Amino acid sequence: MAQISASSTGQFSRDTQIWHNLKYVISATSGFQSWQLECNAQLQGLRLEQQVQKYLRETLETLAY
Repeated sequence: MAQISASSTGQFSRDTQIWHNLKYVISATSGFQSWQLECNAQLQGLRLEQQVQKYLRETLETLAY
């Protein structure tokens, strides 16, 4: 069984905190809030994290065109 070192555990903790802060910053943007209004019915029951992931995915898909 693989062992997880203390340094990788610390990195995971920092990454988790960064993602937590980032999703709240993204959710406060006007672009995200406008997107939420457009997709309101599709977002019912989704947690904020799922909404932010969906928003980022759709935004990147749009930019890829």
